[in-house]
Amino acid sequence: MAQPVTMKFGKFRVKLGDGGSPEDFGAPCGFTQRSFNRSKELNDVVIPDCDNEDAMAHTARDARSLSASISGSGVLAKSAYPAWKAAYESSESTNCKIEFDWDTEVTTITQRFHLSSLEISADLGDRVQISVQMESDGAYTEVTA
Repeated sequence: MAQPVTMKFGKFRVKLGDGGSPEDFGAPCGFTQRSFNRSKELNDVVIPDCDNEDAMAHTARDARSLSASISGSGVLAKSAYPAWKAAYESSESTNCKIEFDWDTEVTTITQRFHLSSLEISADLGDRVQISVQMESDGAYTEVTA
């Protein structure tokens, strides 16, 4: 039986652009959980049976738009705080790269995201935690090299 190719946590990276020219991308330290979610908005249309109008109609779905989100949480690293703060305070979206490193090749998705939520929390006896939510802004590119 052949084993599937998989990757470890550190090979799935979320990198924020610094807005420079040329732009540098860095993965803020501290995440212990991260996710990248893609969704498609659909419009539902009910299609009647023209031969038997009393028969149940069927629902057809037309694609309307694509969207993506990034979320992550973990410990608040001092080195990462300035990048998250800058993304939160900016009225412009931030260029981001999502990388999947398969060892033999790397798939990179580049897209702009707004930081929509930045939560910093702490429980007595624990380290300070950070939780972020980002929402896509515009089209993406995907390259595997």
